[in-house]
Amino acid sequence: MDLTQKQKQLFDYLRNALQRDGQTPSLRQSAADMGVSHNAVAQLITQLEKKGVIAREGRYSRSIRILPEGCVGGSAAHGRELPVIGQITAGLPMYAQQEWESTVLVDARMFPGSNLFCLRIKGQSMKNSGILDGDLVVCEPRQFAENGEIVAVLIDGEEATVKRFYLGKNYIELRPENDQFQSIRYPFADIMVQGKVLGVIRSFDTTV
Repeated sequence: MDLTQKQKQLFDYLRNALQRDGQTPSLRQSAADMGVSHNAVAQLITQLEKKGVIAREGRYSRSIRILPEGCVGGSAAHGRELPVIGQITAGLPMYAQQEWESTVLVDARMFPGSNLFCLRIKGQSMKNSGILDGDLVVCEPRQFAENGEIVAVLIDGEEATVKRFYLGKNYIELRPENDQFQSIRYPFADIMVQGKVLGVIRSFDTTV
């Protein structure tokens, strides 16, 4: 479906930001970069959604995903769906979980690989690395991590979290990216690395 000049400008801006940064910018940032009001951006987002080039994330109406290049006009040749993990079932790796909150369509050229999965971030503990409350992180399955990598882990086989990983002599340290939160050290047996974070899909607040 054809886009107006303003619609295409916003679509290209959001898509380029995702390709460059691995995440879409906030409504406030988009308005500032494009030199328009918050209302104008919010209205354009609604129009792009109606034309099928972006989609809001499940029941989280403030979160959007940008359909891969090629989806404009109805072709999704480069798209792939990834599961958004909901409830964690003990004993299964995250990518094999059967309780999905939803799925998200991503560009397969940006996120190749097998068994990729997504987690929805809760809280602001990783905000200094650009991972905000409500965002989705795209993860590559892994059972190991290098120091300093941002990874998805299971704590005590139940609680999923995303933090920076550091290996100590007899502990694993999970570090947040927010000075208001403290690092926590865990015994080896309490932590199971589940995947490395490859990118972020921004939670897009369209309220003004």
